[in-house]
Amino acid sequence: MADLAENVSLPLSQESFEDLWKMNLNLMAVQPPVTESWVGYDNFMMEAPLQVEFDPSLFEVSATEPAPQPSISTLDTGSPPTSTVPTTSDYPGALGFQLRFLQSSTAKSVTCTYSPDLNKLFCQLAKTCPVQIVVDHPPPPGAVVRALAIYKKLSDVADVVRRCPHHQSTSENNEGPAPRGHLVRVEGNQRSEYMEDGNTLRQSVLVPYEPPQVGSECTTVLYNFMCNSSCMGGMNRRPILTIITLETQDGQLLGRRSFEVRVCACPGRDRKTEEINLKKQQETILETKTKPAQGIKRAMKETSLPAPQPEASKKTKSSPAVSDDEIYTLQIRGKEKYEMLKKFNDSLELSELVPVADADKYRQKRLTKRVAKRDFGVGPKKGKKLLVKEEKSDSD
Repeated sequence: MADLAENVSLPLSQESFEDLWKMNLNLMAVQPPVTESWVGYDNFMMEAPLQVEFDPSLFEVSATEPAPQPSISTLDTGSPPTSTVPTTSDYPGALGFQLRFLQSSTAKSVTCTYSPDLNKLFCQLAKTCPVQIVVDHPPPPGAVVRALAIYKKLSDVADVVRRCPHHQSTSENNEGPAPRGHLVRVEGNQRSEYMEDGNTLRQSVLVPYEPPQVGSECTTVLYNFMCNSSCMGGMNRRPILTIITLETQDGQLLGRRSFEVRVCACPGRDRKTEEINLKKQQETILETKTKPAQGIKRAMKETSLPAPQPEASKKTKSSPAVSDDEIYTLQIRGKEKYEMLKKFNDSLELSELVPVADADKYRQKRLTKRVAKRDFGVGPKKGKKLLVKEEKSDSD
């Protein structure tokens, strides 16, 4: 610092600049003494050698090492992924998963009734619909039962089944914790969970599977359907299917059953009407199968004769005689000719059934009537009527 003060005190001139330059070079060549506070920083000195040997392969990228992948949150993926169009075919699985419904009549007073012939459930709005779940073998612990509603027709299957805006906005039947837009709800189970798929937006309700009680072979789940099938803005008279699946805790399918649902004001009446219509359709289909086709009808009326085969004219006398019971076909053009030949054929068949003696008797009787008519025309116009054999007078 003393040398620096002397340099500053030099007069600022061309002669003193050279002395100042040399003095600064000498100061830079002198290394300041190392104090105790810099003992741990020897590696940071430019003149000090490297304490650790440099590894040239540190920055080499291995060809076999996979490229880093972006992290995906489990909330985005979900488990497991659901299908865009759910399957409606029945799948009992290894556990023998089945559904049962309580027997009920078609009376107008019933609030819920099931038709086995139609595989269809008829129920009123927000009324209890018991569904019995039966399995041959118990599922693993943590299994759940899922209920999902989809549209039945292919033209509507891509749409999500929701309640109509009217039933969503009213306070009636919206008091519980269930979301207002869900059509299918579970009654009397506080552990029910309402789900909405993040990809398809389809809504479903889950309940834990409960084993049957002692002395029973089924587990009952109470479902409610919260919108009429005829509601505008909702189902709008489009038929729906309800899919009931048995799944493990991580979403693996164990069994699946489906049935059609109609939510209406009079379930008994609608069930009876649809069963009658189904019976009529089945009868019509059965009649169509049993009745011959139009071409066959014409063939029965207008019997067809195949073209003569050249081999038929070349038959030898040694060939066996043709049986009289053999049936031949004849192709006829014109209905009038057909009716005439048909009468002729009927007469021949009838004559074969009548004995020869009776046929002669009828023939003689007809001949006698002809003679009597002819003689009656020739007789006198006035006077008594001529009596003919086998004719009786009025007095007799």
